[in-house]
Amino acid sequence: QLQLVESGGGLVQPGGSLRLSCVASGFTLDNYAIGWFRQAPGKEREGVSCISSGGSSTNYIDSGKGRFTISRDNAKNTVYLQMNNLKPEDTAVYYCAAVQDYYCSSRQADFGSWGQGTQVTVSS
Repeated sequence: QLQLVESGGGLVQPGGSLRLSCVASGFTLDNYAIGWFRQAPGKEREGVSCISSGGSSTNYIDSGKGRFTISRDNAKNTVYLQMNNLKPEDTAVYYCAAVQDYYCSSRQADFGSWGQGTQVTVSS
């Protein structure tokens, strides 16, 4: 059974940092592009970042450029999202999801496996 499990969320003050992890079980991530998404209360889920299966191609939401870094360690079957200089507007539940393709897809519907999410709260 394909499963993704996120961790690393928590409460952090503005300007702080968190590193989210997405660990896969039941399959290897080598052939999957992995995306991070987030959903804030009352808002639609949005894409935050994505990394190709080989790790050579990445993309970020405009508000995350310069602050977020996505990376992957296929040997550990894990994808990370390093988030620095966090802002209150980054508060959301963060999800990782997998698409069986080399490149990321711009459509959330293409991502077939989703984790349960990890809460990130940025507040003083």
